[in-house]
Amino acid sequence: MRVELVWSPQSGDVQHRWLELEEGATIESALRACADFSQPAGELRVGVWGRLRPLDTPLRERDRIEVYRPLTVDPKEARRQRYANRGERIVSRHRPKGGVSEKR
Repeated sequence: MRVELVWSPQSGDVQHRWLELEEGATIESALRACADFSQPAGELRVGVWGRLRPLDTPLRERDRIEVYRPLTVDPKEARRQRYANRGERIVSRHRPKGGVSEKR
């Protein structure tokens, strides 16, 4: 079976590898099978397709295993800093600027 392993060793650097594994492989066995991935398995936050999963989760064909780094900055604080550096309002693309629109 073929699965994808994605991780980011440091900010701005994303690594991914396709792995060929035996049927019934788990997340932990996939991490051990990748020679380029060198973090210890015990302290990792790992997910499959964006959902946190334990290391003993069985994998399926073409699953995407994602290894999450701990956050170094609070996301709200990072947004405040970007705003302070830009000096302008950050506008969401998902909401109209003029307020709530009514559907009729």
